[in-house]
Amino acid sequence: MISRLDPIDQRLLDEFQRDFPLVSQPFVEIGKTLELSEADVLDRLKALLSAGRIARVGGTVRPNTAGASTLAAMSVPEERLSEVAARVGCETGVNHSYLRENAWNLWFVATAPNVAKLENSLDAIRTDTGLEVLDLRLRRPFNIDLGFRLSGARKTTPRRGEADMSVFLESDRPLLHAMSQGLPLVERPYEALGNRLGRSETDIISRLDILYRAGLLTRIGVIVRHRSVGWSSNAMVVWKVPQDRMIAAGEALAQHPGVTLCYERVTVPGVWDYSLYSMIHARSRSEALDILKSAAALPELLDIEHQPLFSVRCFKQTGAVLQDRRERAA
Repeated sequence: MISRLDPIDQRLLDEFQRDFPLVSQPFVEIGKTLELSEADVLDRLKALLSAGRIARVGGTVRPNTAGASTLAAMSVPEERLSEVAARVGCETGVNHSYLRENAWNLWFVATAPNVAKLENSLDAIRTDTGLEVLDLRLRRPFNIDLGFRLSGARKTTPRRGEADMSVFLESDRPLLHAMSQGLPLVERPYEALGNRLGRSETDIISRLDILYRAGLLTRIGVIVRHRSVGWSSNAMVVWKVPQDRMIAAGEALAQHPGVTLCYERVTVPGVWDYSLYSMIHARSRSEALDILKSAAALPELLDIEHQPLFSVRCFKQTGAVLQDRRERAA
């Protein structure tokens, strides 16, 4: 349960999952809000990271902007789960991998610097395992911001508009990759990041501000591992929505309290016909099902076939890979 969190840690996670200060010493600014010293804030974040309660302090990059990504699914026999999950997890571009309650039971997110490398990665998994891999590319995002308060009443997750790709420069790729992996937890993290990338602190802060305002970075802040802080009943709910109802259904679902992600993906006709995806993060299965029941009762979703795929096990959760290893080493 959420009560396992220290009250100050809970405030830290509630108030700084987004809108992280883009200033030279951000942990001083956070300390002012929480009435802590800079050192105390850093110590708390390091402890949360060490305990596995947060994944990083950094950014989330909008899918298919600085690179290519997809959601993929495999139907893995139970006796091969460990073997196949290990093979999927060792693929560099796989940054999330979960066992879910469905015949298509192994789900993962794969990222790459471009579409060709993404497809090569999926093909390698198919070849090595001998299993089919469903490639479920994103078609339309309705809400892709997973930051939500861990205490208090359920609220609608803030939404961002379309990304302005006109601001993207190829030199942004290493910066976005670094933010997806996490800022160093030091007094001046942007200076440390700039030193690593051969750029000034002022340049790093200015560029991050531009990328955030343009929507390429959907969020800058503390990235929480929800299961580890008590939100252990999480379900990906899939919906068979006809195209003529998609926009209305997606818009309504994205604004429903308790729905933390919502997007349209391609289908695999005759194999996987679900087109609208949403995530529900909850503290119990009954809480998740109550949220789903109220969502399914929305006028825009009445009589739409759907099913929840509850997460059973997390195999891997890291930041997105937007540069290949050779480019990062250069």
